[in-house]
Amino acid sequence: MVRWTDGGRASQLAAVLMGTTILAGVPADALAQVAPKASASKTAAPKAAAPKAATVAPVADPDAGAVPIVTIQVKGSERLEPQTVLSYIKMRVGQPYTKATADAALKDLYSTELFKDVQINNDGGVVVIQVQENPVVNRIILEGNKRIKDDKILPEIKVSPRQIFTRSKIRADVARIIELYKRQGRYAATVEPKMVSLDQNRVDIVFEITEGDKSKVRQINIIGNEHFSDGELRGEMVTKQARFTRLFSSGTSYDPDRMAFDQQKLRQFYLTQGYADFRVVSAVAELTPDKKDFIITYVVEEGQRYKFGDVKVESQLRDFDGEKMAKNLVMHKGDWYNAKQVEDTIEGLNETAGAFGYAFADVRPQYDRDKENLTMGLTFVIQEAPRVYVERIDINGNTLTQDKVIRREFRLAEGDAFNSLQVKRSTNRIKSLGYFQEKFEVEQKPGAAEDRIILEANVEEKPTGELQLSAGFSSLESFIFQASIRQRNFRGRGQTVGLSGSLSRYSKSVEASFVEPYLFDKNISLGVDIYRRDYNSFNFQNSDRNTTYEQSTTGFQVRAGVPLTEYLTAVGRYTLNYDDVGLGSEYFTADGSCDPLVAGRYLCDAIGKRLSSIVGLSLIYDTLDNRQRPTRGFTASVNVDFAGLGGDVKYARLRGNASKFFNLGKGFIFSLSAEGGVIKGLAGDDVRLTDRFYLGEPQIRGFGIRGVGPRVLRKYITDGVVSTKRSDWQDDALGGNYYYMGRAEMEIPLGSGAREMGLRPSIFADIGAVWGVKEPKLTQCETGCTPLYTQTNADGSTTTTTSAVNSTTNQANVATGTFQYNFIEEFVGDTWKPRVAIGIGVNWNSPFGPFRIDFSRALLKEDGDRSKTFTFNVGTQF
Repeated sequence: MVRWTDGGRASQLAAVLMGTTILAGVPADALAQVAPKASASKTAAPKAAAPKAATVAPVADPDAGAVPIVTIQVKGSERLEPQTVLSYIKMRVGQPYTKATADAALKDLYSTELFKDVQINNDGGVVVIQVQENPVVNRIILEGNKRIKDDKILPEIKVSPRQIFTRSKIRADVARIIELYKRQGRYAATVEPKMVSLDQNRVDIVFEITEGDKSKVRQINIIGNEHFSDGELRGEMVTKQARFTRLFSSGTSYDPDRMAFDQQKLRQFYLTQGYADFRVVSAVAELTPDKKDFIITYVVEEGQRYKFGDVKVESQLRDFDGEKMAKNLVMHKGDWYNAKQVEDTIEGLNETAGAFGYAFADVRPQYDRDKENLTMGLTFVIQEAPRVYVERIDINGNTLTQDKVIRREFRLAEGDAFNSLQVKRSTNRIKSLGYFQEKFEVEQKPGAAEDRIILEANVEEKPTGELQLSAGFSSLESFIFQASIRQRNFRGRGQTVGLSGSLSRYSKSVEASFVEPYLFDKNISLGVDIYRRDYNSFNFQNSDRNTTYEQSTTGFQVRAGVPLTEYLTAVGRYTLNYDDVGLGSEYFTADGSCDPLVAGRYLCDAIGKRLSSIVGLSLIYDTLDNRQRPTRGFTASVNVDFAGLGGDVKYARLRGNASKFFNLGKGFIFSLSAEGGVIKGLAGDDVRLTDRFYLGEPQIRGFGIRGVGPRVLRKYITDGVVSTKRSDWQDDALGGNYYYMGRAEMEIPLGSGAREMGLRPSIFADIGAVWGVKEPKLTQCETGCTPLYTQTNADGSTTTTTSAVNSTTNQANVATGTFQYNFIEEFVGDTWKPRVAIGIGVNWNSPFGPFRIDFSRALLKEDGDRSKTFTFNVGTQF
């Protein structure tokens, strides 16, 4: 755009009028002489052929007689020097000033995006360029963004403070912000840029953002499917239709990448069902007019269904018999074609070849498709390859961890024949250390010769020190406080050093531990624990939890482990415990003896100080893929303990447990577990109350704490009537000498959104029982009892005596002391019969810590068992 001044227009108008006047004064024959020359110059026609009547006067050229540029001046520039402005244009002094050169100069200046407005004036060869510079950006302000914070948007914006404002950059930034919201599925998001003018030619840029709702997938339509329903095919997709039941799922948002992945999922599904010619003809996502939802439509072509034809294996390796291997394949002639089975077979054959040292074996499938008979013949060709040996093992990236800590986890040594299974096992063992990044793999690289291979471990270390402070609340122990510090890779030697402590309403403990996994660089582990644990046992009376006895244990344990095979380990241990079991003063008579009328004979027999010297041995078999959260694998252990190598306690204890995890696919994890044990007193000793087995919450959900098994129920008598209300009884669990327990649990997957929140619901069934104690001597106090009487003196001290209580009214001097009601005691629950409970639970890795909630119902229970429907446990870290 060229802006001409009034002076320029006046000079042009004068030139035109002067030309007209001159032409008006020219004689007609003179004009006739000019016209043929002009015509001749255009058409090269002979002069005689141009009659006078046909001659036309030429139009004057506006640039004709242009005045040369004498000088060029720049006005209005503030930040830019005039010479800088002139460097952007091609107009120069001495050139004729024309409209074309002015237009070109304007375009050049506007293309720099440095100017808000430009005017060019010419007055007799003096050219004045009047500019108005674009303002400087003072700051960038975002308004209305809640889903995407400033720190995510600002790095994507190209305009920044102290830069020159340009409209093109602002438009580009608007597009970038909208693209960020589209990636989150918010296609209805809008951005309105605004400019706030400031002094000194500065501006604030304000992006007013309207985020809008997430654009959900309202409907997924599939056209062309005849053999499978829309529901079956939608079930194979990652993208899901928005429904109320998928409130926490992120799969209901539209994502072009996820849509492309769904096409691959459809193809994989059909290929596993025998439809080898399946293809997705088109996939279209349409945004509804309100920009709130998407409607996705897939057009598919299923094709014909194939069966396997002849399935063969041709091996060019001398150690493999193709015919024998073909007999062991999972697919057979006549089975429906399944591409997944083909892929698994290729992987299995490669692993088999690798297990025999053929690292570079190549298995290639050859297909023989018969479209008439609809069969797919298949031949697996195992290419010839040399047997490979490990040339060397390289370890890179370990800055703290010593090389030997990593090398000792390798199941292969330099010079050994290559074995792919051992390489995979080595990878898993290094991962299990927990010192390095999770996505670690042992890389295989060609060696110096064709039959040599280099194993390379490129590790990336992560922090192994842990300092944890936690607080929480559980239905088991009320408020809980814990603190621990642990270093799992002490001095880079793979040693573990830890110190921990805990405090709750009914327990407290402190423990120091040390573990050396390779003692003297031998495959022998050594661990030492030193601890002090205080525990308050309890019963329930009138719905209140009351402390019965207090147990303090001080001791240490030394253990050593030796691997017997790759998955089987033997662990020997020695434990020395000093136990002090006591009761409160209210349970004793005036002469200092335990009163069975109040405490019960079984509690009176439990008190005292004892030294336990225990020798134990464990056999542990473990193939779990992840010990923290297993999804597949098996683990089992057998534990034998013998107390009596010195000390005051003598018993033999045997325990065993096993768990199996099944990955059922699509996030379903099924697990089965079982355990059991037996304990026997030696040398005529009975097993102490504190050494027996107990069951209930949390081992068997659906029952209270120690709510399963033998117990003594003390039922109080008021006015000669025995109370029938369970909450009014005194309930003391005695434990048992035998127990078994089993559990079946299915973890149910939710949408990806729930998984990101850490929600893992499950359904479960628990079964178990504990039994096998000798019936204790019960105390019956129906009439005429003389129970314990504690009197409070004036100075605050107490005097313990006995006091007769009227057996009918249970009256005593309550103004000066306390007393126990008359009662009867029953021994119940000593049976092997199973207790069964079912329920649902949810694990949640919440922002404030791990949370577990269970709703369960006891289906089978015995007399005396204490059931419980709801339990929860929650903690936090800070």
